[in-house]
Amino acid sequence: IYVLLGLGLNIVVGLAGLLDLGYVAFYAIGAYGLALGYQYLGLGFWTVLPLAAICAALAGCILGFPVLRMHGDYLAIVTLGFGEIIRLVLNNWLSFTGGPNGMPVPSPTFLGLEFGRKAKDGGIPFHEFFGIDYNPNIKFMFIYIVLFLVVLAVLYIKHRLTRMPVGRAWEALREDEIACRSMGLNHVLVKLSAFTIGASTAGLAGVFFASYQGFVNPSSFTFFESALILAIVVLGGMGSTVGVVIAAFVLTVAPELLRSFSEYRVLLFGVLMVVMMIWRPRGLIRISRTGVTPRKGVAP
Repeated sequence: IYVLLGLGLNIVVGLAGLLDLGYVAFYAIGAYGLALGYQYLGLGFWTVLPLAAICAALAGCILGFPVLRMHGDYLAIVTLGFGEIIRLVLNNWLSFTGGPNGMPVPSPTFLGLEFGRKAKDGGIPFHEFFGIDYNPNIKFMFIYIVLFLVVLAVLYIKHRLTRMPVGRAWEALREDEIACRSMGLNHVLVKLSAFTIGASTAGLAGVFFASYQGFVNPSSFTFFESALILAIVVLGGMGSTVGVVIAAFVLTVAPELLRSFSEYRVLLFGVLMVVMMIWRPRGLIRISRTGVTPRKGVAP
């Protein structure tokens, strides 16, 4: 899940150079999209998965259009405020979101087959249909497989985008916005495209998180989550896909290995970031562009 989140934020921060401190808001939109869709509309995992990406993209577009004219620290502050607003709304709208008590989330299904020991409404559960022993971990294995396929799809899309004109525009905008504007690029639309695509990726990750947990509440979407995702991008290398994947595994597995030092987790996290900034300021994997050497002209 953090690989997916890191890939999405890498488009916004690493490629387009937009400092987004409220990225967790789009993550929450995806997660609560599944919970609310099931609670009020009876929608399941497969229906909500694309809808959550679309809703998160729309939220990114609505937020991005008025604020992306800002730069640097001002943009970071606005996005941070947006993330906190979403969390506070989810926490205080008791009649709609359940507030701090959270909301239950349905388990995913495979071709209409449920992964529980017994299916609802007299249906046939997954293990009985395929004639295998019941295993409660089958649901999680299914989520991992689907998540892996989605990550592969996002990797391919990102790879293609970076080689298209829009990807070149993101990188050019990151390096020198004034030069881009002088070349006739609409900097607001270029930023908006990165913001929207990054938000949709977070929406997808939110659906998988909610399905895995089986429950969502606002405490899962604090500023620390945004900081962790941003750290994955910075640690992996701005714009580096492979680096983000490695950093996501490092920053999510390390806390589990250091569980006995949980009270010092934030301190260790900060020390790790300082060491990385000194040792490898451009991240674990640096982006290298292949240059083109012009051929020497032939004298007439």
